[in-house]
Amino acid sequence: MRPHLLIVEDEPAIRTPLQRYLEKEGMRVTAVADAAKAREALAGGAFDVAVLDIMMPGEDGLSLARSIRADGALPILFLSAKAEDIDRIVGLEMGADDYLTKPFNPRELLARLKAILRRTGADREDERTETEVYHFENFILDATRQTLLHDGQEVELTSGDFRLLLALVQRPARVLSRDQLLDLTKGREAGPFDRAIDNAILRLRKKLGEEGPRLIRTVHGAGYSFAAEVERA
Repeated sequence: MRPHLLIVEDEPAIRTPLQRYLEKEGMRVTAVADAAKAREALAGGAFDVAVLDIMMPGEDGLSLARSIRADGALPILFLSAKAEDIDRIVGLEMGADDYLTKPFNPRELLARLKAILRRTGADREDERTETEVYHFENFILDATRQTLLHDGQEVELTSGDFRLLLALVQRPARVLSRDQLLDLTKGREAGPFDRAIDNAILRLRKKLGEEGPRLIRTVHGAGYSFAAEVERA
């Protein structure tokens, strides 16, 4: 699964080469020029790290970071032409995970991003305990062992089936767009079109049996929603 980065940088001479470099190094990158486009991207997809330029026209990176922090724990790396200690301290006090001054070596940025991903990846692994088991109706989904039981019998799922079902089960009653599901399942490589998710949903519904179409509800024009009540053991 390739990490998905959000880069918010108003200078094309930095943004475009950086996107190409990080993609060449195995990352998935969404690169935008301002905070407004960043908000659109954040609303429509899942990211592993946000790389934010501080000095931007309109809403600056600090303001955007406050909003990101208010909504969740997405790791943030600041880019800034300001090299003073006080600027770095302000950025870190706002909850940034790292701070890099311009001009910078892309290899250093990559190393810092990998360090953030290792830390956040380790945190997620620490959270994965025997309690990451989800019950809905007559099903038991074990996210640690990657198994699904229906009335005590194991349901055969591919890794793609499992990631899609887990994304839905972890967000019951929430409408998820196709783009969001592609990002949550790290499925962008599988196909860029809506049909990639539609076909995956169709396969998953069949594997869930008669309950499938009722459990995974189509919300026309918006995406899909998981309709069952979910309990986490």
